[in-house]
Amino acid sequence: MFNKEENLSPFATLSKDGERLFPEESDFRPIFYRDIDRIINYASFTRYKNKTQVFSFYGNDNIQTRMMHVLLVSKIARTIGRCLNLNEDLIEAIALAHDIGHSPIGHVGEKILNEISIRELDQVFMHNIFGVRNYLFLERDGKGANLSIQVMDGILCHNGEILSNIYRPEKKTKEKFLKDYYDAYNMHKHKIELNPMTLEGCVVKLTDVISYSGRDLEDAIRLNFISRDEIPKEIKEVLGDNNRDIVNTLVCDVIKNSKNQNYIKLSEDIYQALSSLVKFNYEHIYNKANTKEKLAYYHDVFNEVYNYYLNDLKNNNQNSRIYLNYLNKMDNEYLNNKKEQIVLDYIALMTDEYLIKEYDLIKK
Repeated sequence: MFNKEENLSPFATLSKDGERLFPEESDFRPIFYRDIDRIINYASFTRYKNKTQVFSFYGNDNIQTRMMHVLLVSKIARTIGRCLNLNEDLIEAIALAHDIGHSPIGHVGEKILNEISIRELDQVFMHNIFGVRNYLFLERDGKGANLSIQVMDGILCHNGEILSNIYRPEKKTKEKFLKDYYDAYNMHKHKIELNPMTLEGCVVKLTDVISYSGRDLEDAIRLNFISRDEIPKEIKEVLGDNNRDIVNTLVCDVIKNSKNQNYIKLSEDIYQALSSLVKFNYEHIYNKANTKEKLAYYHDVFNEVYNYYLNDLKNNNQNSRIYLNYLNKMDNEYLNNKKEQIVLDYIALMTDEYLIKEYDLIKK
């Protein structure tokens, strides 16, 4: 009853072509459908609900969290995928997992952890890379989730902060996916271009931008960061001035320009308007979502927690919370990681409130 792929586009990814790093016995579920079941049942998925999208600790329950964002990406991407006759199971799996690597405090936290990671390990910390690390080495108490490479590649390559008007899949082997993953840690030294290996991954990559650009705008208006009247005319006339119209315009344009094609494409005028919207959001929302005082506080929080637990590991303090709440549950193979990496993992997995509680306990 699950085999409904006979009418998919010739450019769609079929379940029979799905591949895992470690072969395992299949059951009645297609491989990507089974990945969805794994993703939504892991604790990391549950933690989405307490991780920042843009605005942290504003006390408004109507502002989206990371959980709401990934659900919106999933819904919008599946809408596009259905109209293009692509594999909706693969799209849903990538969409639900694409932001699993986000640290607490959203992109601010990611930037701080990146500074720590480059300083301590000479490698970058980015949420797309850490998302893959989570499924390779951290889930199931350090045993890994063994998701399909098509899903993990979609996570690695989603990076919705980089906008293009056309997305083309890049053929990859299992070995090429792993090379892309390990090479990505050196992005501070060498420019690395990451393109999804599937058309479904391309859909999610663009949908990430479609989802956050309009909804983040609505959240900013709700919190009085901006007014609707401030949205530039060239954006409103092409996309609209509210999330509903923005999403509808973008989705219809993507479908129109990508039907029966081996790429995902926006028309030029829509692409230019979306680029302007993303730029507007950065200038008026993302760069102003936190005061200088709050940014300084977050820098102190991350560094204090990092240094505290690194010291506990170096001193083998078995009574430390990093042992009691994390390391004592992990597989022995995981313990071979560098101490600096273990602490970074521990912090990156935290929710916003958990991190602040850890900081408050340290500072007592």
